[in-house]
Amino acid sequence: MTQTEPLTRRPPLRDPADRYVGKPVDRVDGPAKTTGAALYSAEYPYPDITHAALVHATVTRGRITGIETDQAAAVPGVIAVLTHLNAPALKPAPKQSPMNLSSLVSGTSVDYLNTDEVHWNGQPVAVVVAETLAAARQAAALVEVAYEEFPATVDFAAEEPKATPQKSDLLQSGEGKKGDAEAALAAAPVSLDLRYTTPPHHHNAIEPHATTAVWDGDRLTVHEGSQSIAWAREHLALRFGVPAANVRVIAPYVGGGFGGKSSLWPGTIVTVMAARATGRPVRMMLTREGVYRTVGGRTPSAQRVALGARPDGKLTSLIHTSVTMTGRVGGGPEQVTSQSRHLYDAENILVRQSLVQMDMVSNATMRAPGEAIGTFALEAAVDELAYGLGMDPIELRMRNEPDRNPIDGKRFAHRMLREAYALGAEKFGWSGRTPEPGSMRDGRWLVGMGVASAYHPAWLFWANIKVRLFADGTVLVRCGFQEMGMGGATAHAQIAADALGVPLGAVRVEYGDSELPTAPPAGGSGQTASVAASLLAAADKLKRSLLALAKRSPGSPLRGLRPRDLQARDGGLHPVAGTGESYAAILTRAGRDHADAAIGSESRAGQVAGQLKFMAQFLRDRRRFVRAAAGAQFCEVRVDPDTGEVRVTRWVGVFDVGRVINAKMVASQLRGGIVMGIGMALSEATLVDPRTGRIMNPSLSEYHVPVHADIPAIDVHWLDDPDPTMPLGLVGVGEVGITGVAAAVANAVHHATGRRVRDLPITLDKLL
Repeated sequence: MTQTEPLTRRPPLRDPADRYVGKPVDRVDGPAKTTGAALYSAEYPYPDITHAALVHATVTRGRITGIETDQAAAVPGVIAVLTHLNAPALKPAPKQSPMNLSSLVSGTSVDYLNTDEVHWNGQPVAVVVAETLAAARQAAALVEVAYEEFPATVDFAAEEPKATPQKSDLLQSGEGKKGDAEAALAAAPVSLDLRYTTPPHHHNAIEPHATTAVWDGDRLTVHEGSQSIAWAREHLALRFGVPAANVRVIAPYVGGGFGGKSSLWPGTIVTVMAARATGRPVRMMLTREGVYRTVGGRTPSAQRVALGARPDGKLTSLIHTSVTMTGRVGGGPEQVTSQSRHLYDAENILVRQSLVQMDMVSNATMRAPGEAIGTFALEAAVDELAYGLGMDPIELRMRNEPDRNPIDGKRFAHRMLREAYALGAEKFGWSGRTPEPGSMRDGRWLVGMGVASAYHPAWLFWANIKVRLFADGTVLVRCGFQEMGMGGATAHAQIAADALGVPLGAVRVEYGDSELPTAPPAGGSGQTASVAASLLAAADKLKRSLLALAKRSPGSPLRGLRPRDLQARDGGLHPVAGTGESYAAILTRAGRDHADAAIGSESRAGQVAGQLKFMAQFLRDRRRFVRAAAGAQFCEVRVDPDTGEVRVTRWVGVFDVGRVINAKMVASQLRGGIVMGIGMALSEATLVDPRTGRIMNPSLSEYHVPVHADIPAIDVHWLDDPDPTMPLGLVGVGEVGITGVAAAVANAVHHATGRRVRDLPITLDKLL
């Protein structure tokens, strides 16, 4: 969607040294969001709009034997009550495969309202459509469902011993090893072998999932807070048996996602189904409880970390294994041991991931899936080893900092973890820490300091893009990427302005619409880099076409020059020779008012080619080097010795994230990840009844996320050193901020109290 108004006059001249990349530019969508002009998915006005409410299954696994809807249908304003007995037919969800990336958008494999089978407690078994939201919700409460219940698997702790090894695929490996880590552990002079657990988590975006669906014949428009609008379009077209060209998904503003809006969950599919069945526009806004019942969250985990070392701290063995959950009807593995393949130069390494299938709503990606919980176990264990060796935790890490990837010897594309720790220790005042647990106080409070490493792999996908340069020097960038608050439109306006030599205000960015050129999902911290790569290529292509155009124009001072002889400045092209030729002059002389450049194709063949190009590049890069963002997290806590209350009082994070595109937005992203990590460490847990599989705390009154009073001032820094293998040298920042946070808190709590808490969250009862 358009985010700035087009200029009506030529922009002012601009000095070529005045670059926008790296500056703390205000968000171009800031005014729309702060004034209420921005429309979210549940706010689009349509004539005769109706409202929908779900009826959720109250058993974990079984079959519907009877469903009574007469009372619901009698509520004034009710238009339809859809169940498996009268709902329109769906096409089955495709089998998930890395060779068909759009298949990964399926939240579950269930044919919603097309089956009498129940697969988890909370699965939608009916939907009510009414003239008002109040009527829809009142009627939904009156639907009565009878079930035949089947045995179900819902207790993660009970199922953990039955876990099976995770299979490797093109995107993830279930196991990695170097040497004989178990034998080295047994022979190590100093060793530890520990168990860590983390509970399920839910995303709790400020905008709960909501969908507005409108059918016009066999054409469908969906307003959906989505992190993957292109894949959502493909999925909806398949499920409802229409061409993808007939489906439009619009999502210019998404009120937070964190991975929870990467997939299409039941609410979206059922809303589109209800709109088709009633012939009316339908809107469904999930309640907060409805999100918990129908949208997957982070899997629980049980992890083993075993470390063996010589007395000087050199690691001889590193073992990290995990057990996580997938739903029986969907979900996927988390890369819990990912960072343990790369962070420490142990002589022998074993990482292995195992899975259990459960009768729960499918698990979903959640900010830094795998590394967020994996760094907790690994980094807490490294801290324990440091105490066992009588060594400073930073010194132990630096003694085991690798020059190349530990398991396979690949080079690092970019790695400045030593520099991050050095700067962080200086900013935090680490040298003022006394090492003995319980040795630091502030009045009655016990004071503790902890550190941990942050780590998240860097991804690069493919993106299609179109760039149009007008004769007046204004630029239009069109790309269907997603904006969840991270500032993508602003970042790409900055990149385009620098690439084409125009003022920032001359760039207009359109995004968040499946009718725009296809972009990758907002996930894996890879969207900005992926779109930037195509944007830079389009800008270069555009300048080449302008040069070719000028060469064909009699009298042009650019005749005979090459693209490398040109530099962008002042909204025009000024060759080194100093001719003063501008965009306007080139286009006017050629009788044109604009020039276009496109990267990628929207044809079916073009989409397949783009996906194949991504897979080829992904596999080629994986063979050549390891690419990641990293950092050092420093935490100070105060603990009340009588009550066990923990307060995080200071935080410093220093990150190696390549070149920074927008200093203000990067600081916001890193702080946001740290805040989410503090919640994971101290309060967040989705509580599941081990008898019924029902989530017991499906609301923000019982699922405790941090509030402003829980968070201190967070001091973040970055090294701003470009990664030479990435476009502009940038590396994603959206997820690295949460990694290492829980471990830094746990390590600080141990330093304050002498107590080790290996089971998150760190609640009062675990410290008393």
